[in-house]
Amino acid sequence: MGVFEYKGIKIEWLGHASFKISDKLVIYIDPYVLPAEPEKADLIFVTHEHYDHCAVDNIKKLVKEDTQVVITEDCIAKLSGLKTFPVVPGKSYEIKGIKFETVPAYNLNKAFHTKASNWVGYIIEIDGVRIYHAGDTDFIPEMKELKVDVALMPVGGTYTMNAEEAAEAVNSFKPKVAIPMHYGKIVGSKADAEKFKELVKEAEVVIL
Repeated sequence: MGVFEYKGIKIEWLGHASFKISDKLVIYIDPYVLPAEPEKADLIFVTHEHYDHCAVDNIKKLVKEDTQVVITEDCIAKLSGLKTFPVVPGKSYEIKGIKFETVPAYNLNKAFHTKASNWVGYIIEIDGVRIYHAGDTDFIPEMKELKVDVALMPVGGTYTMNAEEAAEAVNSFKPKVAIPMHYGKIVGSKADAEKFKELVKEAEVVIL
């Protein structure tokens, strides 16, 4: 767990696939892991409905009166009563002055995350910096055309890409910085993050 600052934007890995991004707004992504007394959110992004991403109790801890929760459609019922903003893959949106895009997130050779589920990763643009949270995904063809500055990439395998596949993905779309995630909690270990760092040749890798 740690914080990385990129062009004035603080990117904090909370564990698993959970991140806090701080600039003018406080943004959380997939807040399955939180500190004991978390700062309230302006925006929350949820990649899909699995409990370790659409973490209902934690989302409710983060919500204040004007918090918007960006979700896939299968999360709507779980978060009834909150200000939700449903999305589908392959679209561009804007909320609270933040532009973002949805990228498909799915498995190619396993059944945990199907393309038909319409689950997503996000490219969130803050002050011209494009931050990509891949969600739970394999190295899919859609990644090859991505134009991003910072990529938050799953490396733990089993349900997502492993370290080798994640490194291959990063080497294809060449972000400036890549941060490994989705290890150390349910599946995967720091060894996966280290392996990822060793194999990435086209980006700076920061292990948080």
